Parts: sequence; C-alpha cells; structure tokens
Amino acid sequence: MELRVIGSNSAGNAYLLKGETETLLIECGVQFRKIKEALQFNLQGVSCIVTHCHGDHAKAIKDVLNAGVPVYGGVDTFKACDVDRHHNAMVIRAGLSYQIGEFKVRPFSVNHDVPCFGFLIHHPECGLTLFLTDTYYCDYVFPGINNIIVECNHDELIMEGNGTPGFLRDRIVQSHMNLETCKGLLAANDLSTVNNIVLIHLSDSNSDERRFVREIRDLTGKNVVAASAGLSIPFNKTAI
Repeated sequence: MELRVIGSNSAGNAYLLKGETETLLIECGVQFRKIKEALQFNLQGVSCIVTHCHGDHAKAIKDVLNAGVPVYGGVDTFKACDVDRHHNAMVIRAGLSYQIGEFKVRPFSVNHDVPCFGFLIHHPECGLTLFLTDTYYCDYVFPGINNIIVECNHDELIMEGNGTPGFLRDRIVQSHMNLETCKGLLAANDLSTVNNIVLIHLSDSNSDERRFVREIRDLTGKNVVAASAGLSIPFNKTAI
C-alpha cells in the first residue's frame, strides 16, 4: 500500500491510502481538482471517509459525492455540509465497524469544537492504521497498531512567542493537538508493531517541522515523517 498526501494543513487536508485494487480517500478538504489529479482521474474503486465538517477537511464533499464516490461520515457532518440527503452519503456511528471494500473502518469520537471522528482503519496490506486529527486530546489507547497518522499541530511556546491573538490561541489550544500531547499519546501506546508515524496538520506559523520529526523519532525510534502535499511513502503492515 501507498500513502499519498494531497494536502495537510489549515488550507486543506486530504490523504490517499492506495492499495492494489482500491483506494481510500481520507478527508476531502482540498479542491476536487487536486483529488482527481492525485487519483489520475480514475475514481473507480475509491471510497472516502471524513472526520468532520470544517472546510479544510470537507471542502470538496459535494463534488466527491456527485462524482459517485461514497462518502462515510457522521450525521452531524453531513447536515452541516448540507449533503445529508445525498444518496452517496453513508452515515457511520462511533464505536461501530464498517466494511468498505477490503478496508474495515471503525470511527471513534474525539475532542474538537464540532462533532469529529478519529478512525481505526484495517486493510490486509497496511494492517491496522490509526488516523487522528483535530483533537486536543485522545481518550484512548490502541493495541496492535501498524501505522499511525496523527496530528501534531503546534507548540505552545512557539505560539506564545509569535504573538498569536488570544482568541485564536484559545481556539487552537482547545481543538488541536500540540507536540507534547502528541508525544504523550505515542508514549502511552505500545508501538512495538508500528511501522510508520506520519505527523499531519502542522500549523504553518506555530510548528517546527524538523524539530517535531526529530523529537518524535527520538521518543519512538520509528520511521517518522511530516506530511506535506505531494508526499508519497510505502505504507505497509511491516517495513519489508
């Protein structure tokens, strides 16, 4: 399997898990043109899962649905995006598991300022993948993970030093995961079977990509990369 990053910041988030015969689009918060280009204009065998309704995660949801791609998300997300009656909008609920082709997806609730899901995604090629974004904290640990895609949005000291306005600072702190919380999450989980850790949704002004990657790598001893548009990496259950 391959992980392709179409976008990973406040301007727009979208990721592809591309297998031998099918592809899972995670988030559709970029222009639909960019999604089609990343898919080489072949939408066959593509399904989409969406965490929440904010534009940087769901900007293209109507275009994706109208193109015949089934989109799986929460009822609140579909209502907020005004697509709850679309025939390709598939409502999913936290705590239940859904078979989407060979992908098995289990959503769980996270701590954002609107209803938002994290996902456990299983596929024979990539094993069990944790996808976690737009949450200031995670209430769970996840046994048996093979790959991790996790938000590492900001560092509070950087944010304090660059004069971020108070209202914006409060909103970021209460809705996005900072470096120290990300490190705490990883330290709380058994990473013995983890192959890749991909840091996503880094703030343009409140993060330090090189330092974040270095500190997470030093903490975990794993292959750690920061997501950016155009990144493509092997994303299998094991390194071999």
